[in-house]
Amino acid sequence: MQTAEDLLRFREPGKTAELIRGVLIVREPPGTGHGARSARLTVRMGAFVERHDLGQVFAQDTGFKIERDPDTVRAPDVAFVARERLAHVPEEGYAELAPDWVAEILSPSDRPGEVLEKVGQWLGAGVRVVWVLDQVRRDARIYRADGTVSIVGPDEELDGEDVIPGFRCSLRDIL
Repeated sequence: MQTAEDLLRFREPGKTAELIRGVLIVREPPGTGHGARSARLTVRMGAFVERHDLGQVFAQDTGFKIERDPDTVRAPDVAFVARERLAHVPEEGYAELAPDWVAEILSPSDRPGEVLEKVGQWLGAGVRVVWVLDQVRRDARIYRADGTVSIVGPDEELDGEDVIPGFRCSLRDIL
């Protein structure tokens, strides 16, 4: 059984890893298209959050320890933690908290069941809103802590709702 501390020491060139209930999951890094979509969302969300002093946006592959014994460390494509919770984010290691909002940008290799498991883990850990952006379908599925789900089409806007109030961005600009 691996721990979050073991994951911190993980070094395999050209690979990324997460820890799921004590099991190390090693993957190939995402492709360039995925990275570009993640960067577009990170830049837009980061600029908005900074301008309005709402908290902190975290870039792709930042780990958050969302379960312990056995440990689970997940790394979303983009995450947001509200200002009032930033004191719980350490400079070193993994924050032992769930972000307020996360975005997962699908890769061609993502399996639907694994994506839904990840969404369930995020929501179960306390994430308030999870965006799952799908380049192939040209849509985004929005999962909320209250159990509701909605779909944003290619000509619609993503909305930060009450988690990142005032943030709006065309889905087309990200995908």
